Amino acid sequence: MTTKVFGHKSPDTDSTGSAIIWSWYLNEIKGEAAAPALLGEPNTEAAFMLERWNLAKPEIIVDVAEGEKVVIVDTNNPAELPASINSADIRAIIDHHKLVGGLETAGPIDIRIEPLACTATIMWKMIGKDMSQMPESIKGAMLSCILSDTLEFRSPTTTQEDTAIAHDLAKDLGIDLSAYASEMFEAKSDVSAFSDAELLRMDSKEYEVAGTKFRVSVLETTAPKIVLDRKASLMESMTTVASEDGVDQVLLFVVDILNEEATMLIPNDLTKTVAEKSFGASVSGDTVVLPGVMSRKKQIIPNLAV
Repeated sequence: MTTKVFGHKSPDTDSTGSAIIWSWYLNEIKGEAAAPALLGEPNTEAAFMLERWNLAKPEIIVDVAEGEKVVIVDTNNPAELPASINSADIRAIIDHHKLVGGLETAGPIDIRIEPLACTATIMWKMIGKDMSQMPESIKGAMLSCILSDTLEFRSPTTTQEDTAIAHDLAKDLGIDLSAYASEMFEAKSDVSAFSDAELLRMDSKEYEVAGTKFRVSVLETTAPKIVLDRKASLMESMTTVASEDGVDQVLLFVVDILNEEATMLIPNDLTKTVAEKSFGASVSGDTVVLPGVMSRKKQIIPNLAV
């Protein structure tokens, strides 16, 4: 039976790339049949990565079958995984997020969770000497994952290991790291083809604070004006998306990669309270700038208060 390797819903570059990387490792190094999968369409940056390195887009799946062998990457949160995940045969988890709980396995499994910026960084360490057999396309995916999750080392989640491994991969591939990162971020910033609802769900995670359920959406861009010019319609769509997704409120943070700050949309009193209590912000309009805020994992979600 082929093992399916996949990450979280609303797949980003790390979730997409890590599924491809680990499938290659299982197939080519461990001799175990494996295939990457996605729980939705990849975002624009992940799609750029696939095209740039001539990688096939993984199969998009909605659920998993009972007893199906799976490896989970870039998450351990059941809310971000298929509805039937606990009936599958989970073989391993490789992740860099906090341990959430709620997953059940048929027996003991391999779990590797490290406080690094990127799942692909962990995989580089796990693959070790067998990296010498990895083709350029998979190395390119690995580099893309690290640059994406670290925002080219600007994110506070970045560790020295992430940085060193990215530079090592760039040297091995013979590419200019900064120039390539700029290409990636340009692709990520091109959101013109997406509806407001798609933007709000594109890079988002559900999180509950004191009984209030949020969809915490982050849009990382080098051109924040393109997104903020749509703020009126985005704020209207926040209500619709919240209702459809069964949450109380969508929180949207537009992260300006180059200026290293986030702009939070403030459509109502609840979001105003969240901004003031969570970030000590003084809110006077329908947006508020949060200097230095770039990471949902390290700076946004841990500080959320209502």
